[in-house]
Amino acid sequence: MKEIRPLSNVNTTISLPGSKSITHRAFVIAALALGQSRIEDALICDDTMYTLNGLKQLGVQIEQTPEAIIINGVNGRPVPEKPVTEIYLGNSGTSLRFLASFATLARKEVILTGDERLQQRPMEDLLMVLKNGTAQVDFKGEEWHAPVSIKGPFRGGLVKIPGHNSSQFLSSLLLISPCIPYGMEIVVQNVPVSIFYISLTLDVMRSFGMSYRASDDCRWFRISPQPYRGRTYKVGVDASSAAYFWAAAAVTGGRVKTPNINPDSKQADMGFLKVLEEMGCKVEWDDTGVAVQGGELHGIEVDMVNMPDQVPTLAVTALFAKGKTVISNVSHLRTKESDRLAVSAQEIAKTGGKITELDDGLVIEGGTPLNGAEIDPHNDHRIAMSMAVAGLMTEGIKINNEECVTKSLPNFWELWEELYR
Repeated sequence: MKEIRPLSNVNTTISLPGSKSITHRAFVIAALALGQSRIEDALICDDTMYTLNGLKQLGVQIEQTPEAIIINGVNGRPVPEKPVTEIYLGNSGTSLRFLASFATLARKEVILTGDERLQQRPMEDLLMVLKNGTAQVDFKGEEWHAPVSIKGPFRGGLVKIPGHNSSQFLSSLLLISPCIPYGMEIVVQNVPVSIFYISLTLDVMRSFGMSYRASDDCRWFRISPQPYRGRTYKVGVDASSAAYFWAAAAVTGGRVKTPNINPDSKQADMGFLKVLEEMGCKVEWDDTGVAVQGGELHGIEVDMVNMPDQVPTLAVTALFAKGKTVISNVSHLRTKESDRLAVSAQEIAKTGGKITELDDGLVIEGGTPLNGAEIDPHNDHRIAMSMAVAGLMTEGIKINNEECVTKSLPNFWELWEELYR
């Protein structure tokens, strides 16, 4: 159990590792590329290691060094050693979704499975596309869920996919699209959620030499057959991890600087800086990074569809703002590592915070005195990290199963201690 010590004055610099979202994408693309790639500043955590180890099992030669991850690409044609390869992916939804499409290129049976929560997470939108595209898809348990057996080939061509459940389904198809013999035309049947993650996928693909055509609203894509080109690729600093430290500055009225953040980054959670500005913080950029200076916070109404990972962070930050904060359009959070709407409401309520759970969001009444509590993060790294922010201003916040942060940021608690120095 981790007890969070209150802190009255924050003024520090926190150097953060590379982006989890970018690392996943870079690993998959480098594995599909023609030639060798060197991935520098990759985030090594539970989730990205599941992706990396899954790629190894699918026949990709990978070397881990202290300086970089060296990946010898298979030019779109992975060849697993075994006729049937079973890959365990823990609770990494990104690994499951990205490797599901990757597996169709292997021409051998691949079984993807994971822990109990991963087996509950939705996969129908993606698996239906793969199945309709001539890939063999068979279920070892509940239909449209892991564990699932997948065997290529996948035809590609014109495919249609819903966009309202997860952007990862679309990203998964985009990642393999240049490797399909006749390419792929993708039509998204409704407004996609988390559109910035789709833009991030395209940005990393383009870095490895891929060209494409797309509509501005990310509802139509045309990718011709073409090789990814192996290269040296440096992963940018993780905005998702930085957000907890930006929130620490916001609630304490202090200042936290995060170096090496690129203002032009396509990461969705860069938008959290604008949210904090709207709430009353000051955001300052210079040549070395970005600093957040806390101010007098006030409640806001915000559609978080494009940065759902920061909903728990915003909910906690809103506890220390004057007035009401309304978070909307994030019903897809119910199928993450936990039901993040229900769990956020439940754990914040333990502290005395006034919070109401909606079908697609949360309403928080700020300014209520809080009390200490034992927090159960429900094995969800983002709940644990966001509730640590509450502990900076509230005596007696204790977080059970604090090790769950290894899913995305193994040294989170060491970095958290930097706030006190």
